[in-house]
Amino acid sequence: MQEFVYHNPDGLDFPLSESIFVTNDIEKTKDIKFLISNSAEVDSEVSADEIDFYIKNTKDSISKKIQNVHKLYEIAAVKFDNAQDVIYTQKIGNKLLLIANDDDSKEFISKTDSDEFDMFRISEDIIKSISGHIGNLTVIVDDEGKDVTLKVDQIVWFDIKELGLRQSGGFDPKGSSIDEVLSVLRKNVEEYEYKKFITYDANICQYHERREEVCGRCEEVCPTTAIIKIDEKKHLEFSQIDCQGCGGCISICPSGALDYAPINKNSIYEMAKKFRGNIPLILPQKINLSQLNITLKENVLPFKIDGEKFLHETSFLTILQESGSQVIFYTDFLSKGSTDAIRILNDIYTKKYGKKAIYVAINEDELSQALEEVDLIDGSTFSYNQEDERKREAFAVRLSSLVGNDDLGIVKTGENVHYAKVNINQDNCTLCLSCVGACNVDALKAYPEDNTLRLNPLICTGCGYCELSCPEKNCLTIEQDIIELNSQSFLERVVAQDELFACTECGKEFATKKAVEKIATIMSPIFANNPIKQKTLYCCEDCKPKVMFANDEIRNQRV
Repeated sequence: MQEFVYHNPDGLDFPLSESIFVTNDIEKTKDIKFLISNSAEVDSEVSADEIDFYIKNTKDSISKKIQNVHKLYEIAAVKFDNAQDVIYTQKIGNKLLLIANDDDSKEFISKTDSDEFDMFRISEDIIKSISGHIGNLTVIVDDEGKDVTLKVDQIVWFDIKELGLRQSGGFDPKGSSIDEVLSVLRKNVEEYEYKKFITYDANICQYHERREEVCGRCEEVCPTTAIIKIDEKKHLEFSQIDCQGCGGCISICPSGALDYAPINKNSIYEMAKKFRGNIPLILPQKINLSQLNITLKENVLPFKIDGEKFLHETSFLTILQESGSQVIFYTDFLSKGSTDAIRILNDIYTKKYGKKAIYVAINEDELSQALEEVDLIDGSTFSYNQEDERKREAFAVRLSSLVGNDDLGIVKTGENVHYAKVNINQDNCTLCLSCVGACNVDALKAYPEDNTLRLNPLICTGCGYCELSCPEKNCLTIEQDIIELNSQSFLERVVAQDELFACTECGKEFATKKAVEKIATIMSPIFANNPIKQKTLYCCEDCKPKVMFANDEIRNQRV
């Protein structure tokens, strides 16, 4: 396979790298399979329109253009190689539900063949519920006081309401046109394709199999039924066929249990490395770059992404530090998670460098203004191999490098992206380790070699499950929504320590000193008239019965 091809019928006024097949004749590409092309006209795995966008608008010198065009091909190849967005297909029947008034119905029906759809038509005021997904939709309607169930494959709803958008299979001609909707419906009947947009690691999910609900933000922000909480089991159920791929759940997931399949965390890292010394202009895939006429000053390179809502604090900081630059994000919508992440990083960068980290532009005027102001930041470059690291670990390492030996005070997090400070009263901690068992991101760990409980504060998600699990009073509390920006905040530190208590009979160490003393304090008054039972309070599990039985034998001998 020839990897890279550049096709332009008008040609180019500068040369490209020898690794790029350049042609102005589309016929010369017909018998070759390419990986990355600049044009959708060429048969290739990926069409990267950011290449022509860069060539058309950049102010870079010829030598930089040559280098950067090749770099953009490599970046597109990295994205393709790391993508995990598997494509699935589903057979769809021809049962169609039409929800419209008389005029819209007549116009729609007039453009269909009489036998291509098995069509039902209703008014929206009788709809009670819609469930299922495309190819298997269940619609409950009120038919003169009786519930009637309609089984359909697709729904056409003029001026569609939220009820019809919660699952896949609903289409609104008012959002495009009748002809466009009919084209989609017909294509779906032949074969419906959908992608896997979400990957999930239940091991670090803050909802999965918890006794009490301490998270569930992904389901709250999902605009469809792609994520459902099963409260009885505390499990998340994913419906990839209903997922729109917006990525809002990824940006708000505290632990990184969710990742974005088209551009996962490893892909962001590998792509970001290639932006060293360049200014990243993040552009969502949905933007039509051919209609964006903007001058790119020197060193600005487009960073094209699928979706627009999945970027979180770790992905943004990775792009910032690998490039060594401020970043522009051109988008007409910010997810809750991305909004908080940008604000947090802007606060941090302002404290450290006196400059914002990320410019958000929602229109061409704002983009032009951001392009004038954005620049590289001296001393902000930091790179390390974060492949396969969890979201919070990578963020902690990167933030630790940024802060260095400075004390930059405190930055507030929340309401959608949470960091927290865990406080442990060592005097009341018995090292029962309930908190360690509760923490599935390893922020709290036990070290038996020195009988310590240690905390890694920056990987704590602030879920509060350790606080709920702690059996001691006034022992473990959480100070929500702060990050302390000093070197000590990034170090794993001892938060509780104790000595082991040796059994008074055999000398075996079997519990912590505080735990034994706590139980003895509680039970001694109850055993006040029984010195043998009092003695067992300081015995290991093997010696307790021996002491009790020995006492019984002595008593029996006396009898």
